[in-house]
Amino acid sequence: MDNVKNMSATVENRDATAATDTKVVDSVWWTLRMSFGLVPLLAGLDKFFNLMTHWPKYVAPALASALPVTPQQFMYGVGVIEIVAGLAVLLSPWTKVFAYVVAAWLAGIALNLIAGGFYDIAVRDLVMAVSAISLARLTDIVHVPSPARHVVRQTAVGSA
Repeated sequence: MDNVKNMSATVENRDATAATDTKVVDSVWWTLRMSFGLVPLLAGLDKFFNLMTHWPKYVAPALASALPVTPQQFMYGVGVIEIVAGLAVLLSPWTKVFAYVVAAWLAGIALNLIAGGFYDIAVRDLVMAVSAISLARLTDIVHVPSPARHVVRQTAVGSA
């Protein structure tokens, strides 16, 4: 009889551990999603105001001289892309795709920073790119309920 109790307790412990693991993974996923949605959104908005820093100084000289616009005008375009990417990570059902977009964008920014001699900031952006890839990979295993799917399912059930 003790073996049955021990087996039952083991199954319960395993289920509790799995539930806890799921909660931890979900929490990490949401933290990454908020981070890679809000940071690009806010940084993109700041490209228009230069409150956090004077962004044009980060355009590599070789790139700045090749641009058909001023570095500030270039930053306006960068800001628009960052705003769209941030909103897409936050609000779209394609978080995985846009997390990869953000990762590629950060890698591109790091290359520009290396060309401009801002090595410390380039390292930070490369680490952020790896984290954005982690968000994309976690998206495969995190179940995020979609209100749209729920509405479609109810309509289909109700019409039958």
